Amino acid sequence: MSEESETTQEIQPIKEDDTQPLKPVKPAPRWRSVLYTVLGVIILLALGLLGGYKSGIGDRTNAASQVISKQLTEQYQLALVDEQFGRYEAAKQRLEFIIQNDPGFPGAQNELAKVLVFLTVPTATPTLAPTPTADIRGVQALFSTAQQLITAGDWPNALAALDQLRKQDPAFNTSQVDGMYYFALRNYGVNLILQQGNLEGGIYELTLAERFAPLDRDADGLREGARAYIQASSFYGVDWKQSAAFFADVAAGWPSLWDGTMTAAQRYQVALMRYGDQLFGQKSYCDAVVQYQAAQNIGNLDQQASKNFNQAYQTCYPPTEVPTDTPAAPPTDTPVPTP
Repeated sequence: MSEESETTQEIQPIKEDDTQPLKPVKPAPRWRSVLYTVLGVIILLALGLLGGYKSGIGDRTNAASQVISKQLTEQYQLALVDEQFGRYEAAKQRLEFIIQNDPGFPGAQNELAKVLVFLTVPTATPTLAPTPTADIRGVQALFSTAQQLITAGDWPNALAALDQLRKQDPAFNTSQVDGMYYFALRNYGVNLILQQGNLEGGIYELTLAERFAPLDRDADGLREGARAYIQASSFYGVDWKQSAAFFADVAAGWPSLWDGTMTAAQRYQVALMRYGDQLFGQKSYCDAVVQYQAAQNIGNLDQQASKNFNQAYQTCYPPTEVPTDTPAAPPTDTPVPTP
């Protein structure tokens, strides 16, 4: 240990002359503060855009949920009708569809349980003694009556006669009765939609007709139009922008389609005017002019829309000043050269 301490060199004290003077700290370059400011502005803009994007997604999600809720309510009502008339399998399919899309839909679980009970518990059928020959005069009379009612276009009574016939003898002229069912249900559904404006009822009858045979192109297209009208109506008076967008499609394909009160073209015009009023209130005058002009292509604007349209048009397209011509300088007298 003593040898190691002898071989080590002594630490020399630091001389005052050997110290280096402290260098002055240079201030940060000006470009750094500018860069930080720009980056801060970019971050704020990105956060604002992200918030607007999320808000837009939320609006579209709410609109879609309203449409789905409307469809589920319609299916629930149709399921209750199926249950009332003993069509338990159809009711089961509708209720399962509702629960699949909205497990908490009010009453759907209870109704499905009731329908499953009806499907699983067989109804007792008494054993009757065989009869030599069935008397089909009542069935034949119902068959003839149904034919006459179909010829007369009395679809509800024709369907009632067919229901009574099928209850008495399900095997009587099966193919013919099925064809009569299809014809009566198809035409009854079309009549409900076009003549009475009962869109939900027409959709239901056409869906029943489809169980007997595929719908023709006209009937199927009319059913799609009725569904589109119902969907567009869910936004009417709630979201004028969405209502105008949806009714634009309905009015383009089925302008005379109605719900018992107004046609698709009329509702489209009202939605355009009210959306124009909304844009006018937001001072988006040029956008409001576009909506008012589209409404004018359908018919005359109402008083409120006409007033707003005139103001918005003048603001968006102000009159240009016509430059006034400066008077020409009077001609100077030029001496006439003498010959």
